[in-house]
Amino acid sequence: MALTSETFTYVATLVRQRSAIMLEPGKEYLVESRLLPLAREAGVAGVDDYVRSVRRTSRPQDLELMVEALTTNETSWFRDSAPFTALTADIVPELIASRGALLRLRVWSAACSTGQEPYSIAMTLAEDVRCRGTQLEIVATDLSDQVLGRAKEGLYSQLEVNRGLPAPMLVRHFAREGAGWRVSRELRAKISFQRHNLLHPPPAGPRFDLVFLRNVLIYFDQPTKQAILRRVQQSMAPDGFLVLGAAETTVGLDDTWERVAISRGSVYRPRQGAR
Repeated sequence: MALTSETFTYVATLVRQRSAIMLEPGKEYLVESRLLPLAREAGVAGVDDYVRSVRRTSRPQDLELMVEALTTNETSWFRDSAPFTALTADIVPELIASRGALLRLRVWSAACSTGQEPYSIAMTLAEDVRCRGTQLEIVATDLSDQVLGRAKEGLYSQLEVNRGLPAPMLVRHFAREGAGWRVSRELRAKISFQRHNLLHPPPAGPRFDLVFLRNVLIYFDQPTKQAILRRVQQSMAPDGFLVLGAAETTVGLDDTWERVAISRGSVYRPRQGAR
């Protein structure tokens, strides 16, 4: 049974208020498919009844679960491989040329979901001989406590590792555990997982040398995109790099970024004197 317009409007408003993600009309199927498991777990017949119950009680944990269900995105290992090729072919060489040596590298993987992106970054850098002496810190963030819990655990099913993870990397960086595979302790030690909302200031600490903010901006309206890009830039080293999704760009949004062409796409750097 299709959602009522009242249910959809309430859910879309809640998600926008808490995450700034836009659920446009036409996304009713998404709301229904994502909330149906919550409705069944609550012992309610359908999504409309479930949302009415949540509205009536207004328990913070129920509201949070609904937002998390609607803001969790699909992910895979080395997704859209170009950024990971650029990491070793373009970004690391540029940072070394700029600094003379790459003694430390601080990376932010925003909207990291269940962890495949930050672990892919860690594996890529671990296999680059130029980074052997580099102190690597990856801060991986997401809005959802549920997916962060899975990411921290670092345990993936056979089906999950089959989605884009090269067999040699599986052998080098994972250990078989039961029916699944667990990321090595060495890689997990390089990554800290934190809950973070992109509407808030970036994670605390030294400036980031590299920010992966991929396939996230597409969900926001233009003013929110601009505000997020401003906050990200303020958290970055002057010679740092920003990696967006293949369908995303700063062009037409914020002229304080410089587009840098790479072999298969673009990355971005803060323009000199832009701050």
